[in-house]
Amino acid sequence: MAQSGYSNPLKKFKLVFLGEQSVGKTSLITRFMYDSFDNTYQATIGIDFLSKTMYLEDRTVRLQLWDTAGQERFRSLIPSYIRDSSVAVVVYDITNKKTFENTRKWVDDVRGERGNDVIIVLVGNKTDLNDKREVTTAQGEEEAKKNNLMFIETSAKVGHNVKALFKRIAQALPGMEGEGQQGQSQRSERVFVLGDKEEEEEEDDEEEEEKEST
Repeated sequence: MAQSGYSNPLKKFKLVFLGEQSVGKTSLITRFMYDSFDNTYQATIGIDFLSKTMYLEDRTVRLQLWDTAGQERFRSLIPSYIRDSSVAVVVYDITNKKTFENTRKWVDDVRGERGNDVIIVLVGNKTDLNDKREVTTAQGEEEAKKNNLMFIETSAKVGHNVKALFKRIAQALPGMEGEGQQGQSQRSERVFVLGDKEEEEEEDDEEEEEKEST
């Protein structure tokens, strides 16, 4: 007798968040986990860990979220957390061009540890400060295309595209299993840009996503 899908063990995937200090890594995780935002900035010390189950239409996955410190003094800790990750989320602040330029070294670190066997998402955060923008959406897109990354702009403060970010990551995860050359080719096509259409889909899916549990 065929076993029900519910009898299968819950698949767990490790997501590591990388980027310079104060770009909003912790805030993105907090918005996703608790749908809240803390205006008081507190730098992450070392590594923090949280996990959340996502219920998609055809599968359930457990996302393990590893929040890393952006300060230089903690850089030596990060390679060990990258090493067994399924996804690297590299975050920059759209109002600070230097944080965008420094994403290249984070991407290089990920490639050095994981090669192409990892999903990398480039995230331009703080779109609520669009009037102070120093990095255009087109620049983010171009950087993502050049390095075969997924791409999205978000605002952890107001929640813009945060659910869409994690939903797209979760939907991409099954393709990582048992991939050969075909999988490597597919990874080169993972660039995407989310806009108003995705926001409308988020609202439509709101009831379904309320089933997510911490």
